[in-house]
This record gives sequence, structure tokens and C-alpha cells, in this order.
Amino acid sequence: MSNDFRLGGDLLINRIGFGAMRLPTNSFRGPARDPETGRAVLRRAVELGVNHIDTAAFYTSGDGTVRANALIRETLHPYPADLVIATKVGPAHTPDGGLAETTNPAALRPLVEENLETLGVDRLDLVYLRIGGIAPPPHGESVAERFEALAAMREEGLIRHLGLSNVDTGHLAEARAVAPVTAVQNHFHAANRDDTKVLAACEEAGIAYVPFFPLGGGLSDLTDDRIAKVADRHGATVPQIALAWLLASSPVTLAIPGTGSLAHLEENTAAGSVSLTQEDLSDLT
Repeated sequence: MSNDFRLGGDLLINRIGFGAMRLPTNSFRGPARDPETGRAVLRRAVELGVNHIDTAAFYTSGDGTVRANALIRETLHPYPADLVIATKVGPAHTPDGGLAETTNPAALRPLVEENLETLGVDRLDLVYLRIGGIAPPPHGESVAERFEALAAMREEGLIRHLGLSNVDTGHLAEARAVAPVTAVQNHFHAANRDDTKVLAACEEAGIAYVPFFPLGGGLSDLTDDRIAKVADRHGATVPQIALAWLLASSPVTLAIPGTGSLAHLEENTAAGSVSLTQEDLSDLT
């Protein structure tokens, strides 16, 4: 199993990346974390070979004082030549501090421009169109006009690659009729394996499949007898086996575990060295 993946055919990245959502806060819109800890985590991630960071302008602490994009720019800019930063648009802040889905295609440009400004770049490596909440919205909701708006910004040179988040196979096919789709980010992990149709479609097309909450996101308990048994066999932790399983699931899967802890960061990135056997994979089925 290769530890690298060529995103969009031209960006070579480590299959274990880093999700920035937990940098500003440890919960959804919760109290701010110490920004210096976030900077230390980002610096260490790059030292450990992470060259794929997943973020969003709407990743902020509840009071808005700590923002993931700002931490990334303050810590890593000017960026290493091989660093790929993916972001997403769709959700936008509401006056009451919440998030709401952006359905107006024209409203996506200010969100893209916000990411360009806060990350300090002239072109975004990868932008996902994020729709719905945790689960994809009902089949039939069109993404074409919104994806066309992002595709136009790609033609302008503001975006390098386009992705989709929280979608089904119908959305994927609809978007691919508009412009190339480089990556899909859906809910999928060792305890939630329901998204096999989208994963299969991505594998067939060579599209990166990048699950959000690869370790459950605090919503799912990954600890079960199957994973614990394999973890004991390898002298590894349950999260490490869960990440190793994810990478073994398909050659197009990428992992973006997020954390605001140096210890968890090192544990997560070490999962890339865990090589699962056929016996392990059978036990994890």
C-alpha cells in the first residue's frame, strides 16, 4: 500500500493529512483553545511529513477569536512548496453565530475570497462544495449551479481543484458533468461504513475519497472487539488501527484526523506506518 496519493493527478501528498477543525476549539463552536498550542500542532504536523491540511474559513471558536485559517497563515506562511491546503465553502456564519447552508451560487464568491484572504494565497489548492449537514441532503437536490459557480472561479485561476462534500452518487455524477471533481469528503469511518457506493464511484474514477470525522468526530465510539484485537496484535492504539483500516479500504482513501493535541497528532500520523495483513482485514470486516 502506497503512503502517497497524487491529488488531481498533479499534487503528491501523504495519505495521512491533518484536519484543522479542532485547532480553534475542541467542540463545535465551543470555547477557544490556546492559539499557541494550535501553532505548535501545525509546526509539528509539517515536521512529521504532513503536507495536506484540510480547513475552512468557518472553523472558528464559539466567540470567533480563534480561527483555523488565521492560525495556518500565521504559523506556516510562506507555505512549504509541497503543502496542499484544502478548504470548503457552502456553510456560512449567521448573525446569531450559527452556520447555514449557502444555496445561492452568487454567494459562493465572497466565501472563496474570504479563504483566499485569510490563508494569504492567490489560488486555493482544493475547494470543496459542502452541502447539507452530517448526512447528505435528500437525493434530488441539485448542486449544478453552485458547482458551476466554483468551476467559473477555477477557470479564473482562483481555484486549482474542485471537490464535493456530503454528497451521494447522484450529486457526484451531476457535478462531474460540469467540471472535474478531484475529491469527495463524506462521513465514513470504521464504525460507519455506509458510504460504500460513493467510495466505489470515487475509486473507479480515481477521485480522492477524504472522510471527515475519520475517528468518529466525538460522535461515534470506535472501540469494539474487532479493532481492539488488531490493535493488540500490532502494539498499536485503536485510533491508529481505525486510520490504517481506512487507508487499506481503497487506494483512493485519504485520512485527515484533526486534533489540538501534540500527543494525538503524533499518534495519528504514526498510523501511516501500520501495515495491516489480510488476517487483520478479515478480523475488521
